[in-house]
Amino acid sequence: MKTSLKSSDQIKESVKKKYAEISTQSKADNESSCCGAGGSCGPVNTVDYSVFADDYTGMKGYNADADLGLGCGLPTEFAKMKAGDTIVDLGSGAGNDAFVARQVVGDSGRVIGIDMTEAMVEKARKNAEKLQYSNVEFELGDIESMPLQSEIADVVVSNCVLNLVPDKEKAFSETHRILKKGGHFSISDVVIVGDLPDEIKEDAEMYAGCVAGAIDKDEYLDIIDKVGFKNITVQKIKEINLPDEILSSYLSPNGMIDFRNSDIGIFSITVFAQKEGGEKESSKAEEVTMLAGDSSACAPGSGCC
Repeated sequence: MKTSLKSSDQIKESVKKKYAEISTQSKADNESSCCGAGGSCGPVNTVDYSVFADDYTGMKGYNADADLGLGCGLPTEFAKMKAGDTIVDLGSGAGNDAFVARQVVGDSGRVIGIDMTEAMVEKARKNAEKLQYSNVEFELGDIESMPLQSEIADVVVSNCVLNLVPDKEKAFSETHRILKKGGHFSISDVVIVGDLPDEIKEDAEMYAGCVAGAIDKDEYLDIIDKVGFKNITVQKIKEINLPDEILSSYLSPNGMIDFRNSDIGIFSITVFAQKEGGEKESSKAEEVTMLAGDSSACAPGSGCC
C-alpha cells in the first residue's frame, strides 16, 4: 500500500525504513525480491532502484559486499581525488563509494561516510573492518546537520542521496561548510525536467526510490549557486526511463500514455562545484554530456577518468 508524504520528518522516516530493509540484503537480492529494491514479484509496490545504477565493478577499490545497487552515477570517478585527501561521502550506505575513494587517497588520506540509517552505518563499519581500513570511518548523522567540524574535507562525494533530503538548500549549505577553501564536490543525483504527475510526487515509495524527491534541474543548480559554490559544472547526464511495471503502480493506463508523450524527463546528473578561496581553486571544467546508453563521452578537464 502506498503512503502519501506530509512532512520532512515523515519523509525521513520513510527513507530510513526503506533503506534499513535494503541494508539486510545483497545487491542481487535487492534487484530481485519483493521486499527489496527491485520489487519484481507480486503486486508492484516498491521501486526498482537498479534502473538508476551505474556499474562499479571495474573501478579500483570496488567491494561487492558494499555495493547494494543504490546509486545513480559514479561520482568517485569524476571527483578529482588524490593521495592524502580527506573525503566525505554523504549518504554512504554500505560503503561503496567510500572504499573506492580509499583506493585513491591511500594510507595517508582519510574517508568519512555519513548516513542517517543505523543499519547502513553498521553494515559499512563491518565492511571496513573486513578490509582492515583504519582510515575509513562511518558516522550516523543527518546531511542537513552534519556531525563534522567546518572545513574538514578536501572533496565531498555523494551518490543519489541529496534527492532524498527534504531541505536541499540546507544540505548544500552544510556541504559548503565542511569543505576546505578551494575544496570541491562531485555529486551524482536525480533531477527532473518538467513537472511530475501528482501521483508520483506525493508517494512515499517513489520518494525513497529517488524520483518523487527530485527537483527541477535548473532549480537544483541554482541552489548550488545560491549557497556560494563556484565553477559549477555538469560532468555527466543521462536519462532515466522508468519501466511500465513501476509506472503502472502509480498512474492509470491513460496517465501512463500522457506521461510517455509528455516533455517530462527524469535524469541522473553528476555535478562538480568548488568552494571559493585557497590554493586549490581552479577554472571551470568543461561540461560533459552523456545520454542514455552513451559511456564514451569524456572531455578534457571535466574530471572524467
